[in-house]
Amino acid sequence: MSVKQANSQSKLASLIEEKLGYPLVKKAKVNHSLNQTDYSAQGKRTIECSVQSNDSILKRALKRQQLQKIQRQNNLETIMAGALSLCPDVVSKGRPDPDWLEHFIRLAEDISNHAMQTLWAKILVGETISSGTFSIKSLQALKQMTQKEANALQKCAPLCGFVEQEGSYLIILGYYKKPSFFDLLRKGNKESINLALAGLSFPNILTLMDIGLLYRKEIESLSLKQGQSFNLSFQSKKLTLTAKSNELVLSYYKLTQTGEELKRLITAPVNKQYKQLLEQAMQDEFTCEWH
Repeated sequence: MSVKQANSQSKLASLIEEKLGYPLVKKAKVNHSLNQTDYSAQGKRTIECSVQSNDSILKRALKRQQLQKIQRQNNLETIMAGALSLCPDVVSKGRPDPDWLEHFIRLAEDISNHAMQTLWAKILVGETISSGTFSIKSLQALKQMTQKEANALQKCAPLCGFVEQEGSYLIILGYYKKPSFFDLLRKGNKESINLALAGLSFPNILTLMDIGLLYRKEIESLSLKQGQSFNLSFQSKKLTLTAKSNELVLSYYKLTQTGEELKRLITAPVNKQYKQLLEQAMQDEFTCEWH
């Protein structure tokens, strides 16, 4: 047996004992006659294991339930302690809805990952300060989120600008100039931003769409006239895009309501590479002013 196999088996055995409350050991066989059931599909002989304990199966089940309760209590205490340490000393608009709080507790008690516990702590803080900030749907989406999906959201957040007029977050993808009456066969000037160069790959985008955080289709703005502005906020930075000519249309991805609620948990400045790509793409037809 290789060192790698030994290490993996040791880790698995430790994990099983941690969750069951009892170790598993190889089961001795009385009858040494072999048949087809003694081998795996790969032709390797299977090894039977059993729980090393004289306790009844009921007692073992009760112990496992106790271990689960201890872990859940520890998760919940960690999240609530984190929430208290993160909560600013500001005026609260009222207590969270009792039903919302019960949903929160039932879902949060199964969160063991440290990074995810921090996000749940932030949710509790946000809901305590302003009730109704996070929907139960968003809690359920976060509970089902894998680490891969959470990473995609982390990469997406620094690219999202907030449009105050619409009250929504979006990611600018580029723009095109509407064709004139004498140029109906083409879309005129078009510029696009490669988001992968800013760390948000196309698989990341598809992941966010699949879990309902990003709308599946690109959205277009109304046509902007010369001198008309489009304003976005990236945390402490604000961007004003002012059209240099007529009939300019911005294209963008838009976050869903659930996506917007979860994005608020991630406080990150605008992605520097995305900022540079945005300025390069817009420079011919827009004036970009950061303030």
